[in-house]
Amino acid sequence: MTKNINVVLMGCGGVGKQLIQHIINSRSLHSKLGLHLRVVGVCDSTSFLVLPHVSDSKSEFNDSLLLEICRVKSSGFSLSTLSNASSGECQIFTKMESTDKILDTAKLLGRSTGLAFIDCSASSETIGILTKVVDFGCCAVLANKKPLTSSLDDYEKLFSHPRRIRHESTVGAGLPVIASINRILTSGDPIHRIIGSLSGTLGYVMSEVEGGKPLSEVVRAAKGLGYTEPDPRDDLGGMDVARKALILARLLGWRINLDSIKVESLYLDEMGPDKMSVEDFLSSGLPSLDDDIRKRFGVASSNGNVLRYICSIEGSSCQVGIKELPKDSPLGRLKGSDNVLEVYSRCYNELPLVIQGAGAGNDTTASGVLADILDLQDLFP
Repeated sequence: MTKNINVVLMGCGGVGKQLIQHIINSRSLHSKLGLHLRVVGVCDSTSFLVLPHVSDSKSEFNDSLLLEICRVKSSGFSLSTLSNASSGECQIFTKMESTDKILDTAKLLGRSTGLAFIDCSASSETIGILTKVVDFGCCAVLANKKPLTSSLDDYEKLFSHPRRIRHESTVGAGLPVIASINRILTSGDPIHRIIGSLSGTLGYVMSEVEGGKPLSEVVRAAKGLGYTEPDPRDDLGGMDVARKALILARLLGWRINLDSIKVESLYLDEMGPDKMSVEDFLSSGLPSLDDDIRKRFGVASSNGNVLRYICSIEGSSCQVGIKELPKDSPLGRLKGSDNVLEVYSRCYNELPLVIQGAGAGNDTTASGVLADILDLQDLFP
């Protein structure tokens, strides 16, 4: 007998579209496992598409409709433009109507056949929805870091039902970071230190600068390769790494917020987005930083060490920034855009548990999300 895992997808950007592709491409494999991922709703920032009769287990967004959703979103359009193409297959609600309809769907399926909300957005607006739907018996799978890095009150509401929450892809994309840490903790092995390079972009930048290239040249090249955000300061400011560090610290039981973390930015305050355009930052702001970063690398090299942009969670301190590390350490040997995490505990004291691999990319992240969905299967009747 096949078990249905009912799914509502929130967010149809790069990761959301790739997840849809993975679901379709894995139909045969999931069938052999006795599972079927039944998509009953999809939403973007403007619209919510949902089945007219979500409780009818024989109805679903078929693969043709899912592929059409991917096509529309890849073309830069809203889901609302599907209204004519998919007439009768789904209902479309505006942003104003969406929250109430999403919660109605959660109430209807949450405690009966089960429902998983998949947050592949980059929005903080999903926090209020997720904290409510878990109370209705629904599960939540997140690639979106913002619900996990909001206030402690929101975080604790979300984790009031921890068995229903999965968020592996919020740190290290598809790498088994969260699962590994949870396994260590639940075995009674206390973790006393975590140190890691959790930004593929900054890992690439640091290893290229180590090779002798100016910071400004490396950042411009990384932007051209699509490694950075459209405004590279979104990466260079370190806040994305800080959010990942906060997720890990809270996983260890630390009751802290984002402003508790000391974050070192790679650019000066006077080069911020409110004071300098992207073009000016790339042409004049960044080059003015080249000498200082070159000197810092020179000092590290004279000590037989290297510089890496890392997060460090140890003692009562959670910090993000540039740190001098031994060349022969796992982080010191890091090249390119891989992520590396070192976890120290009672059992992993002299030699840490090291997790390394691709820590970014839509494909890798969506694979981690899909694995998390399947990991919830025992909670579905």
